[in-house]
Amino acid sequence: MTTTFIPVPAAHSMGLVRNLRIFLTEARYEFVRLLRTRGFSMSVVGFPVVFYIFFGIIMNRGQMIHGVSVAKYMLATYAVFGMVGAALFGIGVGLSGELSAGWLELKRASPMPPLAYLLAKCCGAIGFGVIIVCLLTLLGVTVGHVSVTVTEFGRLIGLTMVGVIPFACLGMALALIVPFNSAPGFANMIYLPMSFCGGLWIPIMMLPHVMQKFALVLPTYHLAQLALGTFGYASSGSTASHWFGLLGFSMVMLGIASLAFRKLEQNS
Repeated sequence: MTTTFIPVPAAHSMGLVRNLRIFLTEARYEFVRLLRTRGFSMSVVGFPVVFYIFFGIIMNRGQMIHGVSVAKYMLATYAVFGMVGAALFGIGVGLSGELSAGWLELKRASPMPPLAYLLAKCCGAIGFGVIIVCLLTLLGVTVGHVSVTVTEFGRLIGLTMVGVIPFACLGMALALIVPFNSAPGFANMIYLPMSFCGGLWIPIMMLPHVMQKFALVLPTYHLAQLALGTFGYASSGSTASHWFGLLGFSMVMLGIASLAFRKLEQNS
């Protein structure tokens, strides 16, 4: 009688490959789903693009503030505006709807790894963030005559992939707390004021002094300063302080989401 032994490292690697395949499949389906949902894709991509065309290119063509090109400044800040929208609506509103429809319970009952569902949603938001950054950069270079080097563009894309995460955590917390029929309204109540006060719509130096001080506690401000740093513009505070601000915000949102999820499980 012959006994076949499967080495533990080989079995472990097979499990990793299987989980990776599941994750990639789920992420691809999530991205395609969001892309085919025209109400989502057109609004999330169109909103920052239209804003940038009007306020970054048409109204401020060739304008400089403190030696800074307004068109290039707003390219960075509206890129952040797009990242936040993709995460907040793609995860916050989308996850809230799936919770309401019982889709999350079905996913949890399936043999799919639990993290694959959430990571796929995060990747969907990152994908739309990258699309928005590419479109804004194309508009800035071709229409706004903004000079963007390959290195600057690469840094902005890299920041997009990481910068979506804090707002994905915010979207997750929102979805677990707010019912689906109220989620879009609450998302806008968070998204728009946080964007304006964080200096995403107009340069932060043009806001009243009180609002400039208030912006220091907003994650949109910290991400915008990092985005401006990719173009070589000096920011208020150190790069480390902005990263720590985003990390702290992410931890707080994850904590809120964890508490809300436990309460949801207890009530179900």
